[in-house]
Order: sequence, then structure tokens, then C-alpha cells
Amino acid sequence: MKIIARIYTDLPEKFGVPRQSGLVDELTGKIVFEPEYRAPEALEGIEEFSHLWLLWQFSESIREEFSPTVRPPRLGGERRKGVFATRSPFRPNPIGLSCVKLIKTEKTVNDGTVLWVSGTDMISGTPIYDIKPYITYTDSRPDAVQGFAQEFTDYSLEVEFSESLLSRLPQDKRAGIGGILKQDPRPAYQHDSERIYGVKYAGFDVRFKVDGTHLTVTDVIDEKQA
Repeated sequence: MKIIARIYTDLPEKFGVPRQSGLVDELTGKIVFEPEYRAPEALEGIEEFSHLWLLWQFSESIREEFSPTVRPPRLGGERRKGVFATRSPFRPNPIGLSCVKLIKTEKTVNDGTVLWVSGTDMISGTPIYDIKPYITYTDSRPDAVQGFAQEFTDYSLEVEFSESLLSRLPQDKRAGIGGILKQDPRPAYQHDSERIYGVKYAGFDVRFKVDGTHLTVTDVIDEKQA
């Protein structure tokens, strides 16, 4: 398997990354191809598609040993399911699959043509193995059965983010962090209402705590000034 590109996002760590692509449309990423794959003709026609499939490497979750079962985080980290019945990153081959929206292509001097996409669920620097167009008539299955994932379709938290704290973030980054927090970045087995968590995002450390289904942002720290 050859790494053809890397994606650069506002999330430098696993904590806070949405558990699936498309959950937070405001999260964007820039795909930069490796030098040997920067031939412009390799992207000819890609702008005719609105969405793309990305096949990528779970670069932070590589393990040598194989476990046939895993504990999906949405199930509280206590109920085991077969690894091939989940999208867990801990797999025999650490391959991820994401559907993202193509915002635009951009020709640059140093990196060749790059792709800007949204709805990402990858940390910055994630290696990409392949890119394929999303095709509605074959890839969309509205009548598909979702198994145990169905119970989390509408899961979200109520987020309290004071204007004074929100104003510390650049205007174009506010919607993204709001979407991340609504999806509840915590491990599902942690329920301490007084515990302070922190999401690294766009050069900021966003601190919060959760009580039931209510999340309160407690601080926003600019890491450049910390």
C-alpha cells in the first residue's frame, strides 16, 4: 500500500475527532498529495463530483496483536462486538473509510493541486491511501439496516458556550468546535460531571465539562500564548 497524500485538519489529536465522517460538516481539511502523485491529470474530472471516498491509515491506532472483539465507545466501552461488525480503528489492517464533501481544488506553487474537503474525521497529517468519487446510484442505500448503530443516529449534547469564550476563537472556527462538542468527545464510560476535558482544536485548547446531556465550555486557551 502506498501513501498518496496526507490530510491537514484543525485536530492534532485523536480526542475530539468525530467518530464518523459527515457528522460535523464545518470541519474542513486540505489534502496534499505526495510529490510523485501530483500530476494534474490524475485529478482531471474530480470537480464533477460533490463527494469523495477517502481510504486512509489509522496511523495512531496501529497494533501488532489481533483482537476479534472490540468495545465500541458509543456502547459505553463495556459491550463487546466483533471487530468486523464495527468501525473500530483497532483492526488487522488499520484502514479507515470516510465520505467527505469536495469544496474545491486549488493550484498551489509548493504543493501542486490540493483538495479542500469538509465533514472530516481525521487528525492532521493522516496518511491517505486512495481517493474515489462517491456515486449516489451505487453508494447510497436508504433502506440499509444499521444494527446497533441505529440507536445513536440522533445522539447529541446541548452545548453552553458563552459569547465571551466563543469570541476567543476565529469566526471561521466557531461552528466546527460547536459541532465537535455536540457529538460528545468523551469516552462513553466516563460520567464524572465535575471532570474537565480539553479538545485541541485550531491552535486552541477548549475546556469543558458534561452533566447528563448538557455540556458547558469552561475555558478557551490560545496555545500560542499559553
